[in-house]
Amino acid sequence: MAPNISRDVVKQLLPKAPPLQQLLDQYDAHMEENGDGMEEDDDHATTETIMTVGTENDPDYQVDGKPICCFFSFSPKIQSNPIVKAQLWVHLRAADEATTVFLQISRLKRANEAYSHTRIRSLKIEVNAGTSSWQSVDVKQVLQVWLKQPESDLGIEINALDSKGNDLAVTSAETGEEGLQPFMEVKISDSTKRLRRDSGLDCNEHSPESRCCRYPLTVDFEDFGWDWIIAPKRYKANYCSGECEYMHLQKYPHTHLVNKANPRGTAGPCCTPTKMSPINMLYFNSKEQIIYGKIPSMVVDRCGCS
Repeated sequence: MAPNISRDVVKQLLPKAPPLQQLLDQYDAHMEENGDGMEEDDDHATTETIMTVGTENDPDYQVDGKPICCFFSFSPKIQSNPIVKAQLWVHLRAADEATTVFLQISRLKRANEAYSHTRIRSLKIEVNAGTSSWQSVDVKQVLQVWLKQPESDLGIEINALDSKGNDLAVTSAETGEEGLQPFMEVKISDSTKRLRRDSGLDCNEHSPESRCCRYPLTVDFEDFGWDWIIAPKRYKANYCSGECEYMHLQKYPHTHLVNKANPRGTAGPCCTPTKMSPINMLYFNSKEQIIYGKIPSMVVDRCGCS
């Protein structure tokens, strides 16, 4: 089911951050390299990147009477696959003058009925006056602990204090700071089977061919109002059409025999996809997380009768 995410929500959630641009560049490079959609006949370790924007913690989880940012929820896919990389990205507001900023990441912990925080990462950053920036922190070990002990994931506190004690960290989507809230970039590893495309009968709208054939078709997601898809906005999906004769059923002899044995109970052979391949996509899922990975069976590679 398509996520119920409007264009305005997409603009608000889409991080204005280096990792997203890197994913878009990576997608463009993949398309240039594999524009024909061909794949190899081997087992390959593939990676998928998931970007999760932090949300405000449960109001009950407070330290010194203040709500803590941020809480991150993790999909079952992250929980069931090896973690390759986990980076926490934090945007720093511009300072009035050149200064030293101490970026501190603390983990929220519960002791008896009270909550406290334990520092897990600390970075010393030199910043120039009037310049905002994105900073990243390696949180792979912390994430692995959270995945093993989900009950320990109560969220984190983020502070970036300058020499005057001003907190420069953006921790919520205030007016003018949309897309700048903290988010976690997680890369997981997965092993899938990739298949090489076979050559088949290809046609176009001008072809006189009446037999089962593959025809070009471009799907434009914007025509559907699917704003939750970041890239690609359109792709070549292809489709199958044409006539099927019984003599062309050698690949699936069962279908041929069923038609001969019970002609009244079958509708005859149909021209359908016999081989399909995935495409790489960058999109929002239903939990408003940004995903970069393969979507299976999106492109018709070959058509046949069955």
